[in-house]
Amino acid sequence: MKRYWAVIVTPFQPMSAWVDDTGNLLRFHLRAEGAQGIDPAAIHDPARLAEVQRQVTEYAEGVRRDFDLPLAPEGPAFEMRVWQALRDIPFGTTTSYGAVARAIGQPGAARAVGAANNTNPIALVIPCHRVIGADGQLVGYGGGLALKRKLLEHEARVCGSRYDLFG
Repeated sequence: MKRYWAVIVTPFQPMSAWVDDTGNLLRFHLRAEGAQGIDPAAIHDPARLAEVQRQVTEYAEGVRRDFDLPLAPEGPAFEMRVWQALRDIPFGTTTSYGAVARAIGQPGAARAVGAANNTNPIALVIPCHRVIGADGQLVGYGGGLALKRKLLEHEARVCGSRYDLFG
């Protein structure tokens, strides 16, 4: 199966994404730098990622709260359960790693949830930025904490609420 990639332009920072030849989103990285080396067999083809770009643009403009893209993340069963739970976190809200662990029926697995969050292959679309530390601190984010804060502030602004980590 062929894979395609492109830089995804956002006002937050350039990002990158990969789809397969049926349009399934395989990866979404929070950075564009080095993207061409992540999957050397993938073909650079921005037209194949036009729908991803459109939906990310709508998200950035505040007119889209949920992504409607076919996703094809790959990972162990535990990680897949965590990533599904992340998709259930509403736009404009945050939760903790412990709360996600409880949501998947493994209340003692907060650290494992953090590790799964860290390996999320489809960041932003699977909203791992909405998970914060139990003490309300911004912790761990592949795109950096400044980007995590920007995304959370953006969502709060779109919701018409103040930026509150446990809003």
